[in-house]
Amino acid sequence: MPANMNSVRNLSVVIAFCWCLLSCGQLELFENNTPIPGYKWRSDFEPGGSFAITDTTAAYTILIILRHTDAYKYNNIWLDVGIQNPGDTMFYQKVDLQLGNDASGWEGSGTNDIWEVRKPLNSKPLHLIKPGIFNFRIRQIMRDDPLLHMMSAGLRIEKASGSSKN
Repeated sequence: MPANMNSVRNLSVVIAFCWCLLSCGQLELFENNTPIPGYKWRSDFEPGGSFAITDTTAAYTILIILRHTDAYKYNNIWLDVGIQNPGDTMFYQKVDLQLGNDASGWEGSGTNDIWEVRKPLNSKPLHLIKPGIFNFRIRQIMRDDPLLHMMSAGLRIEKASGSSKN
């Protein structure tokens, strides 16, 4: 992809993010997507980041976000998703995410040959009992190294509606 296309796309994302901050009041979510260099996800490349939790009375939905091209050759992906609570060590969870199937095609939303899927990491929202900075890492653990046609990987944290403890 030409460098100027990336600049336009990045600028659009920044403008959209700023618009959300200004128009929505308090932002009740976190999202971080890391581009995968050359669409070749090496097993030693671990997209990650940090997010802050201050409201421990709320429940949170944690979603994995993946973007891939139509040329991705599998219907699933195996990941090691690590989350580190404040002052703790990184805890990894192996996850098998379905991205599509032969009968109905790719899951998620697609434009041209680019597909994005958002999958919950947990079956129900979680209460995070410790406030502070949480860290995360996402590692692909497929047999292919590098794993071709993966564009980005990330995490989204959403405050679940009506999630205060009673």
